[in-house]
Amino acid sequence: MRSLTAADAASVARIQAACYGPALIEDEALYARRLASPAHCSLGVQDDDGSLVAYLAAYWSVHGAVTPLHGDFTVREDADTLYLHDIAVLPASAGRGLAHALLGAVWTVAHARNVYWAALVSVQKTETFWRRQGFKPAPSSTELDGYGAGALYMTCERVPGIRS
Repeated sequence: MRSLTAADAASVARIQAACYGPALIEDEALYARRLASPAHCSLGVQDDDGSLVAYLAAYWSVHGAVTPLHGDFTVREDADTLYLHDIAVLPASAGRGLAHALLGAVWTVAHARNVYWAALVSVQKTETFWRRQGFKPAPSSTELDGYGAGALYMTCERVPGIRS
């Protein structure tokens, strides 16, 4: 597992294309900008051959804010929330616990920064998965229309592993 850089944008786009419907695909240039942003704390998992097989696109945000689909990560000096924008595992690598490993690693990073909130938009019927991770539906001041039918803003009051 390692931090992602702008050089990983093509690999992220490849994984995303294998995991998401066409309406949710974000282009490589956007991911290059996101991964160059100082706000990002995105992680990836490499296979034995060095190729990226899973990623978690995440960044430091503020509670209640949602990055629009196809939007850049905004640098916030008052960041108090770990925003999980996108997580994907290549189907050939599914069942290896990679999503949980990515989440565990990013929780560690949040813990080190004393960030207590996490947020995301659940898409493609993933609400049950996110509920198992401690997330609950929450109100959002941002429209979720671009994320498709059934999109749901969810937050986690306490990032797992963080004690107040």
